[in-house]
Amino acid sequence: MTAVTAVLREMRWWDIEPVLELEHELFPDDAWSAGMFWSELTHARGPRATRRYVVAEDPADGRVVGYAGLAAAGDLGDVQTIAAARDQWGTGLGARLLTELLRAATDFECAEVLLEVRVDNTRAQRLYERFGFEPIGFRRGYYQPGNVDALVMRLTDPAQTKTDPEQPEHPESSETHG
Repeated sequence: MTAVTAVLREMRWWDIEPVLELEHELFPDDAWSAGMFWSELTHARGPRATRRYVVAEDPADGRVVGYAGLAAAGDLGDVQTIAAARDQWGTGLGARLLTELLRAATDFECAEVLLEVRVDNTRAQRLYERFGFEPIGFRRGYYQPGNVDALVMRLTDPAQTKTDPEQPEHPESSETHG
């Protein structure tokens, strides 16, 4: 039996509650608040939009199984968050979410995209490297309250990124919170 592929769509205000449930499950120590998601979504629509947030929805039951967000400023994009439910790890959903964010970065005409990832999350780092992200520095004590360092990674020219988003990978919960 093959798994049903989650459907990606724009995140809307009614998705905040199920996204928060997933957020608290995956990032219990440094989960975003409802206000943080509300604030991001206020910049995601209209002619002056600077954000792109998507959710992944299980078509069988409508459950939100992943989400991701990108902020753009000038020619710089920043992956704000990306995560998938644990039962989706290894299905390629993380790669699909990242691919969508890189499409948005291209639409925003970003010349480069940055992200932070926990230094102890090597699986997520491998996903980002597969997409062409390269380490450029650290942010000491970035993830609180655990005082975990963040590895800062950069992708230049997201429009030229060549990936196979269907290739399964495991780093679905990447602890990328900008």
